[in-house]
Amino acid sequence: MAIETLAVETSLRSGAEALGLSLAEQQVRQLMDFLALLQKWNKVYNLTAVRDPQEMLTHHLLDSLAAVPPLRRHIAQAGLVAPVRLLDVGSGGGLPGVVFAICCPGVDVSCVDTVAKKAAFIQQAAAALRLPNLHGIHARVESLAGPFDVVSCRAFASLPDFTAWSHSALAPHGVWLAMKGKHPQDELAALPSDVQVFHVEPLQVPGLGAERCIVWMRRLSA
Repeated sequence: MAIETLAVETSLRSGAEALGLSLAEQQVRQLMDFLALLQKWNKVYNLTAVRDPQEMLTHHLLDSLAAVPPLRRHIAQAGLVAPVRLLDVGSGGGLPGVVFAICCPGVDVSCVDTVAKKAAFIQQAAAALRLPNLHGIHARVESLAGPFDVVSCRAFASLPDFTAWSHSALAPHGVWLAMKGKHPQDELAALPSDVQVFHVEPLQVPGLGAERCIVWMRRLSA
């Protein structure tokens, strides 16, 4: 193993530990392999502007991993039974969708993107990482009917746009999981009356000196 790769893996393990995230050895390997795939495909497909492996780990992998414990907790508290269906909107290079698929084997993850090459990358990642619970979909989210138990996004769009576009994909009991930077007060104020914010959860991303949070939302029944 190259020295650089070893350093990244060490940071990954310590970051997961700081998040209180228990990962199997196979999951650590899959996350490292995913990072390598992201770097390889990025050269051709420009999946992310971040190029440095250590920065990619912090800004993408650990950032996405920070949402795994909250997702696992929601699934347990809601009593959802596997396979839990999750739609990751505007997934791009598979963040956080691929990370969710690796860390939550009981969650069936569909990553949707309007860019064909990004959806193709997800399909490639599913095959290379041997993740039968991961799917890449080339489509507009508005065209998907669901029902999905969780609809997630990371730095995708404003909260009003995100919830409006993915409304038809959300199951009646489903929730939206929106990963954001600092507390998006203006976006929260602009949400329609039929979308209820039931929790804004601060996230601490190891090695990242920036504010992060998850906005949890549900649809109010008429």
